[in-house]
Amino acid sequence: MSNAASDLLTPDALSMLLAIEATGSFAAAARQRGLVPSALTYRVRQIEDALDVLLFDRSSRQAKPTEAGKELLREAKRLLQDVDALANRVKRVATGWEAVLTVAVDSIIARSVVMELCEGFLALNPPTRLRIRYETLSGTLAALKSGQADLAIGVFISPSSHAELLHETLGEVSFVYAVAPHHPLANAPEPLSDAVLQKYRAVAVADSVPRGEGLTIGLLGGQDVFTVPDMPSKLEAQLRGLGGGFLPESLAQPYLESGRLVAKKVSRIQRISQVEYAWRNPHGQSVGHALSWWLAQLKQARTQEALLQPHHRV
Repeated sequence: MSNAASDLLTPDALSMLLAIEATGSFAAAARQRGLVPSALTYRVRQIEDALDVLLFDRSSRQAKPTEAGKELLREAKRLLQDVDALANRVKRVATGWEAVLTVAVDSIIARSVVMELCEGFLALNPPTRLRIRYETLSGTLAALKSGQADLAIGVFISPSSHAELLHETLGEVSFVYAVAPHHPLANAPEPLSDAVLQKYRAVAVADSVPRGEGLTIGLLGGQDVFTVPDMPSKLEAQLRGLGGGFLPESLAQPYLESGRLVAKKVSRIQRISQVEYAWRNPHGQSVGHALSWWLAQLKQARTQEALLQPHHRV
């Protein structure tokens, strides 16, 4: 499109062309828009000359759009809707809503509950665009520290040393060592020592933080390791007998009760991790409306419990 055409195809000009289509004549469109017919006709000809196409067939009493005109009018409707939506979004953002809110969620957190929270947030019809990204272990906090996320749910490493981050406790997660009933360790004498565990493959969740900066939990030196991307994959691998490992008790419980997993006592101290949620608050600035809504939900005890109970809903 030439510069002349782009200069002429303003929102006002597009509205004028749509008025011609709606009224069926140049004269009626001119009256509707408070123009003299000759002025409206001149503007249409300017646009047609710039595009080098005929937009309206003037051979009959009604101004009917040509095929090129129909295409332009279709796009004009979409563009004007986008302009209106953008204007509304800018106005609402100016009232304290963030343009975008990115939430980093650890794989230990119940995704169905996160989606329910998303559903509740989007029901507000906010101007804020919502983005969810799933992380694992220290990758959840790393996304927040690097500015790739505004809120992190399921942080295992206390972010207290980072001045621009605030955090609250979500709850505690107890872990149980579990194997499939057909795994060699299922019938081994308890408690299982590290020396015994080392002989068998461990299923581990890969840290989503960039290479070389990750966190390793519960692995023994020299142990064979099968690495999976997230906690649901770790559960699936252990159900299939591909290795043993620590699982959140709430995640493993239904399978322990049904006999698809066997809990084993180990010599090492039982793992209990404090899980937190953290958010960015650079230079003490006020929190936007979108983040405020999420923080209000995360303060509710029922929501906290549900997020840490993969088989329960809010």
